[in-house]
Amino acid sequence: MEEQKKGRYQYFKDVLGIKQVNPQNYSPLSLAYIGDSIFDVMIRTMEVSKVNMQANKYHKLVSKIVCAPAQAKMILAIEDQLTEEEHDVFKRGRNAKSYTKAKNASTVDYRNATGFEALLGYLYLKEDFERLTDIVKLGLDVLAREE
Repeated sequence: MEEQKKGRYQYFKDVLGIKQVNPQNYSPLSLAYIGDSIFDVMIRTMEVSKVNMQANKYHKLVSKIVCAPAQAKMILAIEDQLTEEEHDVFKRGRNAKSYTKAKNASTVDYRNATGFEALLGYLYLKEDFERLTDIVKLGLDVLAREE
């Protein structure tokens, strides 16, 4: 099964001409850029798989999770479960000088969310999909406990 999954991802990379990269060579904001998209796709996929509904209703559900305050809450709650390598990536993302400002979040939440997204981007580019999924699940469990 794992071989089949790798085969599908390799097909995606081959057809689109995506080269293997070393995520350690990327800036934390580049990692956050891809991490934001990956997280968004993961959460959208999760919500769409539950029930068929209007797109604006999906948007309301997804926006509660894919936002700086929720991401900050998730990463701060699971920070002690990160490996040293993951924690370093998170801190690099959190401490990066961003040229954009938080729209609906405090600066602290925005920075922590950027660190969270950098970590997700790092794991994605590293092709560590199991750990990426585990981190997202840990974060979602935090949000579920607070509801």
